[in-house]
Amino acid sequence: MSSEIQFKEDTAGVTDPKGFFATAASADVRNKQDERLDAGIVYSPTPCSAVGVFTKNAVKAAPVSDCERILDSGTPIHGIVVNSGNANACTGTQGIADSLEMIRASESACSAPRDSFLVCSTGRIGELLPMDRISQAISIMARLVTQGATAGAGFAQSILTSDTRNKTCTATFEVDGKTVTVGGAAKGAGMIQPNMATMLAFVTTDIGVESSELKALLLDVVAHTFNAITVDGDMSTNDTVLVLANGESGVTLDTQTEALFKEALYKVCDCLADKIVADGERITKVVEILISGAASDGDAENIARAIGNSLLVKTSWYGNDPNWGRLMDALGYAEAQIDQYAIDISYDDVPALVSGDPVPENKPKWKEVVSKPRFAIKIDMHQGEGKFRLRASDLTEGYVDFNKSE
Repeated sequence: MSSEIQFKEDTAGVTDPKGFFATAASADVRNKQDERLDAGIVYSPTPCSAVGVFTKNAVKAAPVSDCERILDSGTPIHGIVVNSGNANACTGTQGIADSLEMIRASESACSAPRDSFLVCSTGRIGELLPMDRISQAISIMARLVTQGATAGAGFAQSILTSDTRNKTCTATFEVDGKTVTVGGAAKGAGMIQPNMATMLAFVTTDIGVESSELKALLLDVVAHTFNAITVDGDMSTNDTVLVLANGESGVTLDTQTEALFKEALYKVCDCLADKIVADGERITKVVEILISGAASDGDAENIARAIGNSLLVKTSWYGNDPNWGRLMDALGYAEAQIDQYAIDISYDDVPALVSGDPVPENKPKWKEVVSKPRFAIKIDMHQGEGKFRLRASDLTEGYVDFNKSE
């Protein structure tokens, strides 16, 4: 018999599934002579099926290319090595060599086979990694994970850049008395506009599943979670979602377990995606844009993204201004089928526009809704069955100050 999904936030994340170990160390990647955790390893002694989804930016960081190469080869995976503070992007041939060195050092220190580690980096673009210090950190971390370290929270901390807090969660369900666990950790605060954004997400699970089946599930889940968020409309060079499955639960993916596992995977990814938007650089609002009745799902997505990335819209949210005229303007250039005299717009459940006619008497209620730290904008296009949900944020002067050149 199968059970319902149990879900928790702020957990150990990647070390919650059986057979996964993790830790973190300080490699002073930022050259600030501090003790900040900025290197991490996730490790499974049992070989894993592994899949990934990556940025569509034509400028890819060396670690992204290495992950794609290794996953395409189909070799079983034993772990992931990560650093923050330096993206190892646009670093030329030296960056390519450094990415491979991180992989080989991790494999060697964990006595793992060739091409059984994946690598990720995040941080500033265009600077070389301090490989001497990173190599030392890898040696320390490898010793700890091979001895059974379960510092999932430390790993989650090690991947942060401009984030202000860890992002972890865990989902579980039971099948015939055996527990299947899905745990995750993520980072991301700026340069957020998937496909995907300056975000790394790592998900581990102890279910047994073939990589081909896992990839199909992940692509569908990512489309509705990590690829349905925006903070500033920028697409990064390093965006990566990785899922590792080691089968240690004794449960395999089949017709009985697929629906439950997909729900668990969705809950973990959706929670992490929400945490990324909520921790956007200097934001004050998280806004859920719910488009329905569009001519197609593609039209609905175009409308949601036009609104969610509009600087005029985002700054009005920051100013607690329910300026639905800016919503209409944005959806008008979204390259979607529209009839402006058929559109309904609501802030939460308070109508602002009904069949193209304003509802000005509701303005005080709109203001109240937009003043909240979280609210929804619901738009029914009345053109078909297309729909899309996008999580977005406001835009503040704090974002501008934070991202000015040093």
